[in-house]
Amino acid sequence: MLARAERWVLRALEVILVALLAAMVVMVFGNVVLRYLFNSGIDVSEELSRYFFVWLTYIGAVVVMRENGHLGVDTLVGALDRRKRLVCMIISDLMILACCVMLLDGTWKQQEINASAVAPVTGLSMSYVYGVLYFAGAGIGLITLARLYRALAGKLAPYELDEFAGDYSNSPSHNLKGHLE
Repeated sequence: MLARAERWVLRALEVILVALLAAMVVMVFGNVVLRYLFNSGIDVSEELSRYFFVWLTYIGAVVVMRENGHLGVDTLVGALDRRKRLVCMIISDLMILACCVMLLDGTWKQQEINASAVAPVTGLSMSYVYGVLYFAGAGIGLITLARLYRALAGKLAPYELDEFAGDYSNSPSHNLKGHLE
């Protein structure tokens, strides 16, 4: 049940990412055409495309975290045995959680300033732009907490430790991608 809800949430996030990217492409391409052909442009589209890029980046970071796709030092970890990989994963997850706490704390402290600042063209409160950091910090933190719990409780799937070490050959997502190619 929980795995199914997780898949739906991830699918919804991927749809949001596609929509943001498509909107950026339309706005930027539209502005290029307008400037080239008509010597004009839409100022709002320039500003919104920048904000969409910020949202795209942080929402994408959460999705990639769930798919274990962030950069890692897999050369070192790949050379270790299972127990040492597990220790490295736990230390890494604790560091990620510390970063998430700092991100959330910094966003909270900056909230008052962002709420009072407005975007120059749209007049949009900057808290809407930087509010995505709450989502990113909480999303990555929750994903990391779940993985840390599974690691400490001995419920970690074998492929998760392999993915952490850079080996995606046993990964369910890798096997699915193999069928699609």
